[in-house]
Amino acid sequence: MSAPTILVADDDAGIRTVVTQALNRAGYDVRATSNAATLWQWVSDGDGDLVITDVIMPDENGLDLVPRIRRLRPDLRVVVMSAQNTLLTALKANERGAFEYLPKPFDINELSNIVRRGLETPTETVSEGLPGADETLPLIGRSPAMQDIYRTLARLMGTDLTVMISGESGTGKELVARALHDYGKRKSASFVAVNMAAIPRELIESELFGHEKGAFTGAASRTAGRFEQAEGGTLFLDEIGDMPIEAQTRLLRVLQEGEYTSVGGRTSIKTDVRIIAATHHDLKQLIRRGQFREDLYFRLNVVPVRLPPLRERTEDIPELVRCFLTRAVEQGLPWKTIDHDALERLKKHSWPGNVRELENLIQRLAALYSQEAIGLDVIEQEFSDINPPERSVDNDGIAGSVEERLESYFSAHNGRLPAAGLYDRVIREVERPLILLTLQATRGNQVKAAEVLGVNRNTLRKKIRDLDIPVIRGGK
Repeated sequence: MSAPTILVADDDAGIRTVVTQALNRAGYDVRATSNAATLWQWVSDGDGDLVITDVIMPDENGLDLVPRIRRLRPDLRVVVMSAQNTLLTALKANERGAFEYLPKPFDINELSNIVRRGLETPTETVSEGLPGADETLPLIGRSPAMQDIYRTLARLMGTDLTVMISGESGTGKELVARALHDYGKRKSASFVAVNMAAIPRELIESELFGHEKGAFTGAASRTAGRFEQAEGGTLFLDEIGDMPIEAQTRLLRVLQEGEYTSVGGRTSIKTDVRIIAATHHDLKQLIRRGQFREDLYFRLNVVPVRLPPLRERTEDIPELVRCFLTRAVEQGLPWKTIDHDALERLKKHSWPGNVRELENLIQRLAALYSQEAIGLDVIEQEFSDINPPERSVDNDGIAGSVEERLESYFSAHNGRLPAAGLYDRVIREVERPLILLTLQATRGNQVKAAEVLGVNRNTLRKKIRDLDIPVIRGGK
């Protein structure tokens, strides 16, 4: 049996040589060309078992070849290589029917694995006609970490799979959710975003599922919930880790049954929405603490997407800076440039606020400084202003830790005031782990726990019930 033949098209002679040698060593026959016309002739003649093509070639864009190859020879797999490493390149390769998108520079072993999979995996019908991608970049960065995300998102665009996006605050979780919607098959319907951390806990169920007239005090009329508003489209549940247990139970039913009941309602309502969730919490840790349902986690975590913090992709900072400088001009601010030393200093910063922190810094530079060229001295001054000496937790105790968390919370709202009910939410979130950890320390002995906490035993029992704290067996 003859070895499979791989057709390679790339105008870079060095790439052709490296790919040819590597695939020859892997046991394949290789035919390589520098142009699209020769590749198309080979395909038209019925040659080749798999195609590898670059995007930019002297006579034709390789992406334009892919649908023609698919129409002529549907079983012939096409792998697209490109140095234009953006989300849109991955999307275009996917929507045109490419088997895989491989950003340059690539690992030759990865290419060999892709070729093997392309030859061995049964041919499936490739979804074509997805909404076209315009030239507005929803995500920015060419680092290896971002390339992995682009390829994952490209595969998800034509599906309704539930996606769980994890990552620190400021990494762009809502941007990813919006990209999945805007370039997916639900593009023509609504994208509705709900931030669980910004809604008082007692109002979350009404916010999500709506309520009927008279369902509770103040419910003067029927109000549609976010599920109803997102019907046929996408519902983005941001900070899902902050959803209270009782609302988690109702959400689980929606995911299992495809229906829900409004607050105060008696009739089940069918729903058709795509769920995308996001969190900066470690949900597995919340599950261990009894604060998040494990069955809901598995329903939401069908496809996990982790967004890297900016400190893990500092090579993307110059491109991000250019983008944010351009946006600042579009907002009416003067044009600025960042010199080389200043850029290098930006790369060394830890970026606890991630991409959002970088964008805020660039806007501040554009607005407050008269000089066009921003140098290292300005950047150092900015960092000294926003990063005061760290306070000692030993000196400030719990109050210092809480203050730091609240500062991060207000910072995450980009200067906007959070929704009403913050006091009760903070008290509840401090109370629950305090009581839970005390019960664990006393091995579930509620009498001893009440003594440690300095509260009446009946008060403790009521708190356990109201805060939905799991009962620890073995104590009184």
